[in-house]
Amino acid sequence: MRPTGETGVQTHFNCLCDFLSAQQISHELVTPFSYYKFLVYPIFGMRAFLHRLSGNMSVWWYRHWHKYFLRLVLQQKLQSGADCVIYAQCPLAADAALRARKSANQRVVMVTHFNISQADEWAGKGLIADDGRYYQSIREFEAEVLPKLDGLVFVSKFMQRELLKRIPSISQVPSAVIPNFLPDPGLSGPQPSVADLINIGTLEARKNQQYLLEIIAALRAQGTALSLTIVGDGPDLPKLQEKAKILQITDLVRFAGFVANAAELISLHKACIHVASIENLPITLIEAIARGRPVFAAPVGGVGEILGNNLAGLALPLNDAQAAAKLIAAAMNNAAWMADTGAASRQRFLDMFANEVSAKNLIRFLLANEN
Repeated sequence: MRPTGETGVQTHFNCLCDFLSAQQISHELVTPFSYYKFLVYPIFGMRAFLHRLSGNMSVWWYRHWHKYFLRLVLQQKLQSGADCVIYAQCPLAADAALRARKSANQRVVMVTHFNISQADEWAGKGLIADDGRYYQSIREFEAEVLPKLDGLVFVSKFMQRELLKRIPSISQVPSAVIPNFLPDPGLSGPQPSVADLINIGTLEARKNQQYLLEIIAALRAQGTALSLTIVGDGPDLPKLQEKAKILQITDLVRFAGFVANAAELISLHKACIHVASIENLPITLIEAIARGRPVFAAPVGGVGEILGNNLAGLALPLNDAQAAAKLIAAAMNNAAWMADTGAASRQRFLDMFANEVSAKNLIRFLLANEN
């Protein structure tokens, strides 16, 4: 990925870079865009054309050329053979690092940001078939690369279980479960809410915002009309806007589009809601509990590890909008519950997901076997 952006991956590595700087630990962020721009940008620009022709070809182009340029950059950076830790953010980056390094003392450690597999993520976007040969080849590539690593970081126990089940040989790789982290934003002073609920994320099938609209409609039908801000952009926007019209909730739902530093909007809402069909450990929810906001979320993937047995909010059913609406209405109408859960969510952030806890644990793991 590019050095800056709004994805959870970019948040992760930029938060780490900031924390490393504060700890005065030498580091450098390297991406495919670190290579010569006059070579990189024309190649990447071709993908928009290929995307119109074939999803498989578009994904192949993206994966092949990003790994190719990253490997070239790493060969330049690592040619001295000096000891270091290379913290890879995906299997492609890990493979590029393994191929570029000049010494076994240049240790390659990878963090598992993806959900199940990168193949599943591409399939979830509708760009490759989940029963196709290319899907299988991506999974096979991961099974080949991950056992070669010097270390693995799982951001959730969920992904640790999933990968150990799929690639048993990684049990021999030193590993740790270390959740995503953020600097403490602090608590803002009292301010009026612009809406009741906020949802932040790419507008795509996996994020399941269509179900979110059904919950808002069910809330109105049950007599509790709650307003919702949906922050983000993506291919599902036209469908979501049309569904809001059909459900007659356009007065309750605002599509804010892409917003830089979207987490700053959370404090202007009473609670955060998230109903993705699969998640590893979404940083959006960590941003919400950091600001002392209760979370309503489907407990898929690693989401339950943020909720903590409903300490930080409530688990919602993923296929029953009426039941989900009843849970949300009862909670939102209970001022004591909202206050107590907001305080508990804030404490859970400080105990588990703040820089001073999780980032320190990550650095300790990365440097544990450094020569």
